[in-house]
Amino acid sequence: MPRGAARRAALALSGIALLTASGCGVAQTGSVDRGRLLFTSKCATCHSLKDAGSTAQIGPNLDAAFAQARAAGEDSDTIAGVVKAQVENPRPSNVNQSVSMPPHIVSGEDLDDVASYVASVAGVPGIKGPQLPNDPGAPVFANNGCSGCHVLKAAGASGTTGPDLDQVIPGMTAAEVNKSIVDPNAKIAKGYPPGVMPQNFGQVISPQDLNALVKFLLKYAGKPSGKK
Repeated sequence: MPRGAARRAALALSGIALLTASGCGVAQTGSVDRGRLLFTSKCATCHSLKDAGSTAQIGPNLDAAFAQARAAGEDSDTIAGVVKAQVENPRPSNVNQSVSMPPHIVSGEDLDDVASYVASVAGVPGIKGPQLPNDPGAPVFANNGCSGCHVLKAAGASGTTGPDLDQVIPGMTAAEVNKSIVDPNAKIAKGYPPGVMPQNFGQVISPQDLNALVKFLLKYAGKPSGKK
């Protein structure tokens, strides 16, 4: 067996052993709705998942990863167990952090919820997920976890950790929207604490993508889904 194939087989076997210990009953006990919000805010920056509207390609495409297992008859508990095992025991860190899943990205009840959510939707035939507008800023919004914290009807986003963008963005200028993304503590929305929104979007989102995101928000905030 080629070395690469042997390594993949070993990883698969270790995953099966881990899910036996950690996956029992997870899909029944975790909150799918809460897991979706956690996924979009914590995991969508790296993983593609149709139901979440994320298209990132840093980590595995979760629909592709679990479609074959689901077609072979694996149940939701088994898939939830695999997800939980992979999060609890991510592959060894690589020098390039962009291709290594951070350890303990979610844990405890949060991990149960994320595992339950992924197990309920990953690789399920027919799932289309939120129908994002055909706009270059839409995937930037989806892939950076914005929908996990903010409401934006046009993107199918319903997060409540941060301000409702349909309410706060209309009337803002492009410069103000940009500032609120790259320096979120410069002006705190009433009723929300400081330090909740990530402070590094100015570094992790390219200038081109940031410009597309600002234009997208200005165009679609306050509008029904898919309309401008």
